[in-house]
Amino acid sequence: MNSLTLPDIAAQTQPHATTLNWVGMCAIALPIQLQGRSVAALADAGVNLVDGHSRGIHMSRLYLALEQLEHQALTPHAIRLLLAGFLDSHEGLSTAANLRLSFDHLLKRPALVSPLAGWKSYPVSVDAKLENEMFHVELSVRVPYSSTCPCSAALARQLIQRQFQEDFSAQILDRHAVLEWLGRSEGIVATPHSQRSQATLQLRLRSDLDNLPITELIDTVEASLGTAVQTAVKRADEQAFALANGQNLMFCEDAARRIHRALRKLGWATGFKLRVEHAESLHAHDAVASSQWQW
Repeated sequence: MNSLTLPDIAAQTQPHATTLNWVGMCAIALPIQLQGRSVAALADAGVNLVDGHSRGIHMSRLYLALEQLEHQALTPHAIRLLLAGFLDSHEGLSTAANLRLSFDHLLKRPALVSPLAGWKSYPVSVDAKLENEMFHVELSVRVPYSSTCPCSAALARQLIQRQFQEDFSAQILDRHAVLEWLGRSEGIVATPHSQRSQATLQLRLRSDLDNLPITELIDTVEASLGTAVQTAVKRADEQAFALANGQNLMFCEDAARRIHRALRKLGWATGFKLRVEHAESLHAHDAVASSQWQW
């Protein structure tokens, strides 16, 4: 058996090395525990390198430390302990540790009217940093929704009014005839355009939280907009969805302001950024609005 010690090239010193802001690994496959179930995630784990004479860090120590997240609920406290472990394993080399977790958050959503339900997937990322005993966590979520253009709705109503005048200009109005006219496509000659839209949210969390309020954040945003995209539906649900869109006409500016007001009421957020994108059906480009608070 070879008794020679295996070489550790990373431990070699460099005579004129430079400090580095971040060194680590990206896209590490990892199961995490979230709200009582195991979720497949990708982790980016790293530390800075302040020892200018050290050639590199101990990446395997970071990799092995991530195993902690396989066996305990993902909370800000658990993340802080993990980052503290990163620094303990790199004493003298590093003063800051970072972690990013990316995963899809699955929620089963009921239909608007019928007893049907289905799953929706929300992309989520959690970013955390520990440096000089200062710890912060950011939660990012992307929420899809529907938006109907107020301008196109007004233009459609005008065309319907014009058609009504043409069809009934020489008649004494009869309730039954008007109802029949309203139910015909020949009467409703125009409809407003709507588009699938999305809100991207990035919130800085209070460090003393005992959980990650992902579902609460999604519920808050969807309630503020009133037009969450649906899963399994029947015709009654589709009709209810049309009603919700008609009662919540929104430019991208309206959607951004609705979400901003809703996020300001969250006591566990110390700051946020938001961006809404309406994938225009009229134009080949998107309509975008953004906002932030205490960022």
